[in-house]
Amino acid sequence: MKNTFTLFIILMLAILSWQCTKSGTTIEGKISNAQNLQAFVDHVVLGKASNVLGKTTLDNAGNFSINFPEGLEEGVYNLRIGAQRMNLILNGDEKLITLEGDLNRMQNYDIKVNGSSDSQAFVNIVNNIVSRRYTVDDIRNVVDSASNPYLGAYVAYISLSGNPNFLDIQKNALNKLNQTRPGSEFGTGYANFISSLESQFMAQQSAELIQVGQPAPDIKLQSPNGKTYALSDLKGKVVLLDFWASWCGPCRRENPNVVKVYNKYNSKGFEIFSVSLDGVDSQTAQRYASTGQDINGVIANSKQRWVQAIEQDGLVWPYHVSDLKKWEAAPAALYGVHSIPRTFLIDREGKIAAINLRGAAAIEAELLKFL
Repeated sequence: MKNTFTLFIILMLAILSWQCTKSGTTIEGKISNAQNLQAFVDHVVLGKASNVLGKTTLDNAGNFSINFPEGLEEGVYNLRIGAQRMNLILNGDEKLITLEGDLNRMQNYDIKVNGSSDSQAFVNIVNNIVSRRYTVDDIRNVVDSASNPYLGAYVAYISLSGNPNFLDIQKNALNKLNQTRPGSEFGTGYANFISSLESQFMAQQSAELIQVGQPAPDIKLQSPNGKTYALSDLKGKVVLLDFWASWCGPCRRENPNVVKVYNKYNSKGFEIFSVSLDGVDSQTAQRYASTGQDINGVIANSKQRWVQAIEQDGLVWPYHVSDLKKWEAAPAALYGVHSIPRTFLIDREGKIAAINLRGAAAIEAELLKFL
């Protein structure tokens, strides 16, 4: 009898404990500098207004808790507190997600997240993107390796969305999403976005001065040491024509990718012809002339910075040329270059094979088609 009573008590305690435990998914946390503000959790679908799923008010200590009894399905979510927000990527198995940090650093994803492995991975990736530690190749690897296709797709979307030159990565992310999560609302919105981006890219390409398939116009200019190099002299090799400048931050960050490909394939018939847009434009020269200042010293300093950048970035190939006229450089006008870095891959016959390749993986993939 005593054993039966003891078993009854244990069962009752277990039932009561189960009844007091929140079911589904709970998102809670402690956010400093957010006292008494409202918190919202939205479901994110690209191309549509966010759908508010839950809300609450933080207490005087910045604590909050929002419970979703039915759970939260796999996908992308938005947590908003006051005017700040951050995304969470869920796999659908989360029970308790906790966040801790300062509201003022929330937008920068400087927030501790526990209970959601994909959200933790996303926070880490965003931090690397913001701090410029991630390259396009890193984004490509995230898309390829993410077990949750929503993570790969959303990382590609936020990091590459405005650049049609990386449509291959976006399409890969969409394919992975559609293969494993066919018919998802997020996938439909993402497909519409990519279609729009592709239309933009095609319109941009049709307006370009240089088109794939046409012969590459020749460039003949001097190197820093006064030697003249001609692009046409490299016919028979696959050539990356690279427009850059020492003052161009994105160019300098892209240089390691170019060096990596050069070192790997130079012995197999790959060459790089670099055109620098360092120097001084005519407007600057006129301004100096009107004040009686010597422009030659300014040009010499710009040339020196060009030479130093070549050495610092390890651009070991010999084909470095410039007319030191900055944006008014003759080759820039010839190739319709209005922003840098700008690249043109030229095949062995001297024809344009690809335009504006960025990242070692993208350059290598196209290069291997023509070597």
